[in-house]
Amino acid sequence: MQSPAEIKDINRPARELCDALALIGTATASSELSLMGIRDPQIRGPLPLKYGHSVAGPALTLQCMPKREDLYGSNEYDNPELQLHRHVLYPAQAGDMVVVDARGDMASGIFGEMMLTFLAGRGGAGIVVDGCIRDSAKAKELDLGIWVRGVTPNYHAQTGLIPFAVNVPVACGGVLVMPGDIIVADDDGVIVVPGALAVEVIARSSEHAEWEEFARFRLSQGGDLRKYYPLTEAVQDEYVAWRNAQMAD
Repeated sequence: MQSPAEIKDINRPARELCDALALIGTATASSELSLMGIRDPQIRGPLPLKYGHSVAGPALTLQCMPKREDLYGSNEYDNPELQLHRHVLYPAQAGDMVVVDARGDMASGIFGEMMLTFLAGRGGAGIVVDGCIRDSAKAKELDLGIWVRGVTPNYHAQTGLIPFAVNVPVACGGVLVMPGDIIVADDDGVIVVPGALAVEVIARSSEHAEWEEFARFRLSQGGDLRKYYPLTEAVQDEYVAWRNAQMAD
């Protein structure tokens, strides 16, 4: 089990990249990543605890492991600083996302109201847990995006799971998450955007969003789905004229 002294902070991408990805959303970013060779960036399992949040931020990661009592007994309660799930929160900055590999465990509440309140108070954008939290009613009241598999009344190490390491590579919902990767999360779910690909994803997604706006407009007027979604060569001139008119306005 990692010592708190071994924990390192993450390298954070520029805030404007995260803000742009939050506006783009998971569906478009996922599609573009697939075309770029990242076939499936979705973290499967966690769903919004409360709908309406659309966020993106760098990943602070927490790895959990099956409990072994010789490594994780009752002494942690004599010294709360031995609780590693606290240490993933300490370096949190505005806009950060906490990502927890909780092994899909449905019995351990990794975080409760107090720790989530701390994260929200630090300006954290959200949390993604491949498992559960507790105090869900209070958690829903926080200005914090929360994506989880479920909820439980149990505290973090009450059953068979323990926090094991902080800011290390984790497997969350079947996807590799590196510390500092950009996590994009909204009502459709959660995806991982490798930091090195963020600029290209934004550029491609912006173009995608533009032609989709045109296609949506034409489809709302009864346009032919076969021509307008996706755009075909037959309507490219029409699209370019529309785009130029938009830019002129």
